[in-house]
Amino acid sequence: MVTVASRIRLEDRECPLSTTVQHVGEWWTLLILHDAFDGYTRFDQFQESLGISSSMLTTRLKTLVTDGLLERRPYQTNPVRHEYVLTDLGRSLRPVIVALAAWGNSRLAPEERSMILVDANSGEEVEPTVVDAGTGRRLDDSDAYVFTAGPAASPAMRDRYAGPGRGGRVSG
Repeated sequence: MVTVASRIRLEDRECPLSTTVQHVGEWWTLLILHDAFDGYTRFDQFQESLGISSSMLTTRLKTLVTDGLLERRPYQTNPVRHEYVLTDLGRSLRPVIVALAAWGNSRLAPEERSMILVDANSGEEVEPTVVDAGTGRRLDDSDAYVFTAGPAASPAMRDRYAGPGRGGRVSG
């Protein structure tokens, strides 16, 4: 038997970014979630929209259900057919998908954008940004906002964020 090393380093197993990427960091997974936010729920809708093979779609949908991002519900009894509906956990990923799309659009001229985010009432284009809920300040300034070890951090995580320039606090 051949043992394959984990792609995640030991110190990253507790990192919220690493664990999130395990769930949604795959190309098809993000596109399926995007379609789910657009109201797609049925296997054939996802397959037609994405041009994905049925075996790949089946695998990705099973993973999204197992991870608690989608719920599989029957919508027809004879024969039994299921739809895939976003859970609260799945819906909580919408800001992440919006931010990724906005980042992609920010690199394009306005006339090159194939999809934009608009206010549903006014139809006006909006510019998504990630801000601190307490202050309203944008979080894209890596000098003003840094990661540091949290209360549950292991020694490896604390080492990662120790020292200047690594998010750690340097004591006097």
